[in-house]
Amino acid sequence: MEKSKKVSEIEKALSGSLYNANDEELIKMRIMCKDLCFEYNSLKPSDINERNRIIKELFGSYGKNFVIEQPFFCDYGKNISAGDNLFINHNCVILDCNKVTIGNNVFIAPNCGIYTAGHPIEYKIRNTGLEYAKPVTIGDNVWIGANTAILGGVHIGSGSVIGAGSLVKNDIPPNVLAAGNPCRVIKDIIND
Repeated sequence: MEKSKKVSEIEKALSGSLYNANDEELIKMRIMCKDLCFEYNSLKPSDINERNRIIKELFGSYGKNFVIEQPFFCDYGKNISAGDNLFINHNCVILDCNKVTIGNNVFIAPNCGIYTAGHPIEYKIRNTGLEYAKPVTIGDNVWIGANTAILGGVHIGSGSVIGAGSLVKNDIPPNVLAAGNPCRVIKDIIND
């Protein structure tokens, strides 16, 4: 009889299952990432080559022509993949406990957060250190307005605009203007 393979906490996190956020390997990965974020945020804004080097080391994959303004924070970095022509403005936080996929030509305004992490509502479970994470996908040609929070499990369709101050907790279809708390579709966008 074949012995079953033990599932790591990283694999559990990426599958959306409850996982132990206090796992030694996860803590080690977060510390390495936070050290890189600290280094990145300490650089002169004019040191483009070094800034780009660190983002390339942080992210799982990246496209051409990206600008990520400082400060920038993430949990693991390796779970972030981004397409071409990405612009992220100041003070972005990405809790990438699960995959965060960002398409081409995406603009993210200041003070935005992408949060894949979630916690059980039952405090007895939550207090054990268990949490879960759901992926976030942002399509091509999306603009995310300032002070927007995007929660785990959300897909934002290509060509959409998310208004400033929104709480995005449900999927947003392509080519719409959506805003609010909770974020909802306001109107279609006609791209001629």
